[in-house]
Amino acid sequence: MKTILYVEDNEFNRKIVRQLLVRTSYRLIEATDGEAGVTTAREAAPDLVIMDIQLPKLSGLEATRQLRNDPATAGIPIIVITSFALAGDEKKARDAGAAAYLAKPYSPRELLQMIRQLAPES
Repeated sequence: MKTILYVEDNEFNRKIVRQLLVRTSYRLIEATDGEAGVTTAREAAPDLVIMDIQLPKLSGLEATRQLRNDPATAGIPIIVITSFALAGDEKKARDAGAAAYLAKPYSPRELLQMIRQLAPES
């Protein structure tokens, strides 16, 4: 069973992803701010991280950079999600080390497809 870490401060958005993954074999763990996301990724070694950009304590981009710069987490694929998609955001996300980028509102089916590409179900 593969583990996905979802770093998102909005409970409604976390609930959507919980419901999306309920019929899959993925195990979901959650963090509600950037600092907790980095700590949880280091402790749990998930197979994939879904990272919101707008987070308390530490931005999603900075958290992504920290995970990329740590040899223990450098290989974990990260999907960066933003609700305020601006020109250049995807480049910033990829420069920070994101494997994929998604702007809200997104299709849950599209997110699930990205998840399955980056961390295929066992």
